[in-house]
Amino acid sequence: MPDTPVVASSIAECRRLVAEARWKGQPIGLVPTMGALHDGHVRLMEACRSRCGFLVASIFVNPTQFAPGEDYQRYPRTPDEDHRRCAEAGVDLIFEPTAEEMYPGGSSGTFVEVPGLSSVLEGRSRPTHFRGVTTVVAKLFNIVRPDLAAFGLKDYQQLAVIRRMVLDLDFPLELLPVPIVREPDGLAMSSRNRYLSAEQRRAALVLRRALEEAEEAVVGGERSADRVRQILADRIESEALVALDYAEVADAATLEPLAELPDASGAGPGGVALVAARVGTTRLIDNAPLPRPAP
Repeated sequence: MPDTPVVASSIAECRRLVAEARWKGQPIGLVPTMGALHDGHVRLMEACRSRCGFLVASIFVNPTQFAPGEDYQRYPRTPDEDHRRCAEAGVDLIFEPTAEEMYPGGSSGTFVEVPGLSSVLEGRSRPTHFRGVTTVVAKLFNIVRPDLAAFGLKDYQQLAVIRRMVLDLDFPLELLPVPIVREPDGLAMSSRNRYLSAEQRRAALVLRRALEEAEEAVVGGERSADRVRQILADRIESEALVALDYAEVADAATLEPLAELPDASGAGPGGVALVAARVGTTRLIDNAPLPRPAP
């Protein structure tokens, strides 16, 4: 049986336990989560575990990243299962604070914002979302002071925003990006997948199919980003149960929309396709890096 992680609900206790590990010379790893853990979260923990001596997983459904009318109240909360998964992944400390512990003055206090990157794509659809994400992640970085923090590439824009925050605010840590973990049928793992009915679950596969068609088009020589956007949109809109939010082709580093996709002769990070859609009332996102074939 794996060791049971220690659970800390207060910032003071979390800091004390991390300080003890740091005093022993152990590199500190952090995996921030909102709970309802699945195999994608476990992959993050395993990747971080392999690089650190003391692994912290935070479980906190952060109210500041939900807009009014979003699913904060009904967001899945599965603490017993979460603790079991953390134990199996080798987590040493679970930091599981309340909203009152994290925001003692309420959620209308100081915020951390990353302009530009936070206002496109997800930020256009959810204008206050990234302000809440960067605020809570900055707080977690200050509480845990990790040497390494792991984030999944499914939330591609989130990682880009956090990377910029780390750079701008001089956080002394390394970010570890971890590839998307998918279900056997290709659906990107998400805590919100459990909202889907069986019919909606089948319909949601159109997001992955759209990304695959876009990748195939680029491999076949398509360089027009507008044409690739249209391929993405047409495929997603062909599914009656799915309502497209956006289908974008952007620079993989800056998330600026591209006019033309680069080939292997060019410098820079290349392009990425990003999609978001609603399946019933459930909002899903997915993405894929676009290949750079020989010119």
